[in-house]
Amino acid sequence: MERLSIKNRIFVGLTLFSMFFGAGNLIFPPFMGALAGEKAWIALMGFVLSAIGLPVLGVAAVALSDGLDNLAKRVHPLFASVFTLLIYLSIGPCLAIPRTAGTSFEMALLPYISESDNKGIFLAVYSVGFFALAFFLAQKPEMLKERLGKYLAPILLILIGALFIGCLVKSEKGYGDAAEIYQSHAAVQGFLDGYQTMDTIAALNFGLVIAMNIRAAGVRKEKDIAKETVTAGMIAGVLMLIVYGVLTWIGSAAGNLFGAGENGAQTLSQMAGYLYGSTGKMILGAIFFIACLNTCTGLICCCGEYFHTICPGISYRRWALIFSGISAVIANAGLTAILRVSVPVLQWLYPMAIMLIVLAFLHHRIEKWRYVYPWVIGLTGISSAVHALDALGCQIPAVTVWVERIPLYDLGLGWILPAAAGMIIGIIWSRIRD
Repeated sequence: MERLSIKNRIFVGLTLFSMFFGAGNLIFPPFMGALAGEKAWIALMGFVLSAIGLPVLGVAAVALSDGLDNLAKRVHPLFASVFTLLIYLSIGPCLAIPRTAGTSFEMALLPYISESDNKGIFLAVYSVGFFALAFFLAQKPEMLKERLGKYLAPILLILIGALFIGCLVKSEKGYGDAAEIYQSHAAVQGFLDGYQTMDTIAALNFGLVIAMNIRAAGVRKEKDIAKETVTAGMIAGVLMLIVYGVLTWIGSAAGNLFGAGENGAQTLSQMAGYLYGSTGKMILGAIFFIACLNTCTGLICCCGEYFHTICPGISYRRWALIFSGISAVIANAGLTAILRVSVPVLQWLYPMAIMLIVLAFLHHRIEKWRYVYPWVIGLTGISSAVHALDALGCQIPAVTVWVERIPLYDLGLGWILPAAAGMIIGIIWSRIRD
């Protein structure tokens, strides 16, 4: 059996952590901590499940299924093509990649721009420079272990540690009151907050680039590559658990001192300024810049590699350049607009991604019933699409009213019962048809 050295295994795990840990991972845990107050740790349990457990399982599911395309084809070849394309577009130039530039701009540069200056011009110039740097780092996907895992990830962890230590020494003890949305269903709301990191759908794609780095380190057998990919996922998961706990605690302390604020970026900014003054804002700006740059680079690599495989006539570098350019344009819509669009999209895609991961681990038990996959994913997709449209104020006559009656719908989990029904129907349908 071929194995990575301990040092390379750690670096690959750090690389995967860097690819996961971007804009949403910094914004949402502290904001959740500030809003949840005394319920912060209960909310964190739900958040950990959707923002760590599912992504780590997603990396493992794809590795064990020989790729996302093979996993999705168990539903239907057409579904595999459409779903995979939508996943890459959502974690790519349409949502996640532009969000990295918008978030890092608001945290690293905006505090130093006066109100009289034209924010739009600064954002445009910053976006071009940010994506030019990310494009440069993404030139060799198989070298991300050297660029992200060995250097940028440790720097990021040290800077977050500096905030934590300052908060531990200086902040007041105690928690504020929980916001209404967290008072009765803190764990469920935390689970839904974890959607916003986009890590579960990103996990379905990161395995491709991680496998390239494992091969570059000397592992050649696919079975061994899959095992090392799973190990990298576990290392990344442990790191994320530690960092999310730290950020949630910082957020709860900030909420007790200043109130929740408008978003997680503001929560962290208030605390950094309170702890270290102007130096704190510089530290926070560096944290956001490095985290967002790491994730942006990883996402460009994933999207470039995928689109090069389906359109080989266009080189990987050209695809990476295309996505960098498109993302720079979309980033200028502003962070608020990007986040507004991302919520309904994730409400639709996330449940299907979750059920694909679940089915991947049940595959050896259900593979004899070939209609389980299409029924489970079909009913999950329909129910989550109705919920996403309903959240946008768009109701489907004679459909939405029935879907709204499904248990857990009001909590945003109305897809769970349809998914379970799909499992039962799929088994029965397979026995009838086969």
